[in-house]
Amino acid sequence: MSGDIDGKIFVGKSTSRDAGKPEYLTLKLANRHGLATGATGTGKTVTLQTLAEGFSRAGVPVFAADIKGDLSGIAMPGEGQEWIVKRCEEIGIDYVPDEFPVIFWDLFGEQGHPVRATVSEMGPLLLARLLNLNDVQEGVLNVVFRIADEQGLLLLDLKDLRALLAFVAENASKLTTTYGNVSPATVGAIQRSLLVLENQGADKFFGEPALKITDLMRVDPRSGYGTISLLAADRLMGSPQLYASFLLWLLSELFEELPEVGDPDKPKVVFFFDEAHLLFDEAPKALLQKVEQVVRLIRSKGVGVYFVTQNPLDVPESVLAQLGNRVQHALRAFTPRDQKAVKAAADTFRPNPALNTAQVITELGKGEALVSMLEGNGTPSMVERTLIAPPAGRVGPITPELRKVAIAQSPVRNVYDQTLDRESAYEILTKRAEEAAPPEAPPTPANTPAPTQAGAASGGGWLDGILGGILGTPSRGRMSVGEQVTRQVAREVTNQITKAILRNVLGGARRR
Repeated sequence: MSGDIDGKIFVGKSTSRDAGKPEYLTLKLANRHGLATGATGTGKTVTLQTLAEGFSRAGVPVFAADIKGDLSGIAMPGEGQEWIVKRCEEIGIDYVPDEFPVIFWDLFGEQGHPVRATVSEMGPLLLARLLNLNDVQEGVLNVVFRIADEQGLLLLDLKDLRALLAFVAENASKLTTTYGNVSPATVGAIQRSLLVLENQGADKFFGEPALKITDLMRVDPRSGYGTISLLAADRLMGSPQLYASFLLWLLSELFEELPEVGDPDKPKVVFFFDEAHLLFDEAPKALLQKVEQVVRLIRSKGVGVYFVTQNPLDVPESVLAQLGNRVQHALRAFTPRDQKAVKAAADTFRPNPALNTAQVITELGKGEALVSMLEGNGTPSMVERTLIAPPAGRVGPITPELRKVAIAQSPVRNVYDQTLDRESAYEILTKRAEEAAPPEAPPTPANTPAPTQAGAASGGGWLDGILGGILGTPSRGRMSVGEQVTRQVAREVTNQITKAILRNVLGGARRR
């Protein structure tokens, strides 16, 4: 878009104090994070696309959660719709269609390349939140991770975690003296939560090859544009805890892997997290503290985080205070909570004498927003009523066929598509169990059936021979639950028949 200048992203033009005054997002201050809020249908998604295109054009990689598929059009040139051309005329810029390098991702591997993380990378804190565990269950999960570390057991996928949980349950009495109380019942509750998680499709997320953060930080070698990574999140919204945990894991991985860079001339990568309230809904205090810490400190890694949500009250105050660049679309004040949200949103802006901020928030039209960006030494500019610039890429979703073409031409097309299953906790524990099992005894010759314990005890060995032929000779090794039940039934039947025959024989002898 011709409104962009070096070191800045053109956001739109103000209509309040100085009509036609351009509003910019300064790249040098873009790692101070941001917030885009507004009611449904007010233009948040278009604003998000405009900002994402601006970052990409500046060579900054972008990651965005695509909740409804509407952002996918960014991969194709714009079509010059009537409202777009009209908006460009209103703000005094030329409309120039453009297209941007896009990589499509999907946790379920259906609408993009699979996104995976290992259980170990997720860690016990995020996994406990994902499984909705209570404090006691979370404590046992921490024990499981500790044992995995001490015994060199890789936790890569959910079957590894299930195998280690079973091992802990079987050895609970031995582990209690070292790690504290470990109840098999608690382990069982965690196993049930894992089953629920699997039924939601989360088993596809855990495993290898795990996502490399560097693949989210690509720059297209031909155009010099930053690659835009779009996460298909329409189905993911059915599993909000998985969505929230994935986003928090992603931030944590970035924080751990990226070096300190201070305040670069432009961010290393920018993240847009739509439906941001899902990150914070019912989150325990420890998790909220972790989010606040990561958001506060990841700025020095050159990462910008932009939350997108309907209501500014969705974001905790401790996190809200870290978000310097603001775009506020219209809010509706129909309920007391809505009125509170309007006031809260108005109070977060630097006042403008020419605006009644709280009143304007309820009057904004579609594509209009109150904008306040950081300027100078990082101080927020006075809030301005602004017409947002339209995107240069296509607005709206692309067809499934075009998406498939983009996936087939992706620079990571052969990296993540096949699952890797190497030796880990499941295989090691299974091997240990097989080695510890006693060897099986040689089979009894067919012409000398062995008496059962019940037959030996009751003198009914000949009946045991008959029943043994019907029910099968018991294994000398470890029997399954079904085999044990079968043998128990056989013993009871043998005892009853033996007693009945003895009563008849003795009774007949007495009568004679």
